[in-house]
Amino acid sequence: MQKKVFILIALVFSFNFNLFANGSYSKQEIEKMISKMVILGFSGENINPNDEIYKNIKSGLGGVILFDKDPNDKNKRKNVRNKEQLKKLTSQLQAISKEKLLISIDQEGGIVQRLKKEDGFVDTLKASEVSLNGESFAKQTYGLLAKDLKESGINTDFAPVVDLAINKENKVIVTRGRSFGESSKEVIKYSSIFVDELKKQNVISVLKHFPGHGSSLGDSHLGFVDITNTWNEKELEPYKYFIKNNKVDMIMSAHVYNKNLDAINPATLSYNINTKLLRNKLGFQGVLVSDDLQMYAISKHYNLKQTLTLAINSGVNMLLFANQLSKPITLKEIVDTVYDQVLNKEISLEQIIKSNERINKMMVKY
Repeated sequence: MQKKVFILIALVFSFNFNLFANGSYSKQEIEKMISKMVILGFSGENINPNDEIYKNIKSGLGGVILFDKDPNDKNKRKNVRNKEQLKKLTSQLQAISKEKLLISIDQEGGIVQRLKKEDGFVDTLKASEVSLNGESFAKQTYGLLAKDLKESGINTDFAPVVDLAINKENKVIVTRGRSFGESSKEVIKYSSIFVDELKKQNVISVLKHFPGHGSSLGDSHLGFVDITNTWNEKELEPYKYFIKNNKVDMIMSAHVYNKNLDAINPATLSYNINTKLLRNKLGFQGVLVSDDLQMYAISKHYNLKQTLTLAINSGVNMLLFANQLSKPITLKEIVDTVYDQVLNKEISLEQIIKSNERINKMMVKY
């Protein structure tokens, strides 16, 4: 009898704890909300119901990111072979669930374009060259790029780069020609054209990399990047313009560290930068997506639990795991980790609800 009473008390306590931790949401509902916050990279040129990515989308995955090449074998295709194949793949992906899926890609032009000329796509000059050719050239260039994306079934482009070309030795942005220029006026002019052309084709644009990567000395793909002594407040000007003029739905965070903005964490994991600066001071109401959380600036210094906890609580709404740089991570690992942290009150459930509201609001527009 005593044993039965003990089990009953334990069950009641467990139920009340779950209710207390989760409000009026069930475990399944919370897991689905967490899934919606994730963008995953995967391997495959086509999809069938046995594929893990198929099951992920069925269970509520928010988005996917596509690549042309497999980083472990440059001769092997990852997702993109040609226009016809890509259109079929994106159609398959969208058909899996009634929920609209965010299908994203990095298509800036120059060195960063996953859709290449040799595969039947339009070739786009790098940003630094586009800005030398004038506004009408930029409009034509990005109009063709946007049409390619639309026709291919891609609805989100991780572009344009709005970093200012401040540091001429910057190896990740400036020397690769990914910035439109040193002045915020030039960057705003040409990135606005890019954004407008994407919008005409119903493609979501993503400004990157907040709060500015153009003054850095290092590459956050490779490790820790400190911009404390190089960052300038003028790097915020493009963001201020787009937010003030209601021209931005999505912004990508940078894995850069600035002790004057946050003494402990890099931007992607910083409440001071993502909430106090971007939300409260600059007034951004859209979706904040992380840069790839497997980049070494993050993954070499934080484990998965720390990364997810800090990112979500900082104000990041979508978590990008490109599965390019290291061992692939699964949706289940992410969801289980976040859910446990919600139960432990280490992650605010309010942040997850708020993120879903922001994502839904954005997707309705497109």
